[in-house]
Amino acid sequence: MAPIISVIDDDISVRKSLDRLIRSVSLGVRVFASAEEFLNSDPRKTECLILDVRLPGMSGIELHHHLLARGCNIPVIFITAHGSDDRARLEAASDWTVGYFTKPCGDELLDAVNEALKWKPNG
Repeated sequence: MAPIISVIDDDISVRKSLDRLIRSVSLGVRVFASAEEFLNSDPRKTECLILDVRLPGMSGIELHHHLLARGCNIPVIFITAHGSDDRARLEAASDWTVGYFTKPCGDELLDAVNEALKWKPNG
């Protein structure tokens, strides 16, 4: 069974684009419009998270810290349309942060996904 990559982004065009990109390399993908929607699924089925920094409700950074506090160590790749936000980049950093990219992203994102899939989540 292919690894599952979960994408959380409030922009439907980004979700559709990343869904196609990830499927194009034979990986499984689930897409969510919000952190809350993701939390209402089964987060532990995810082997890598692609997470928008700024989301309505719980932000991507808040979700990441929420998961870490509960021992749900999933490798995370942050994406943002606000690349110059150094404070957000610093807040996003953790042992489970694989990358931080400015939208739009492509091959570098797939490289980060491949790196994340080498990590061993526990939780």
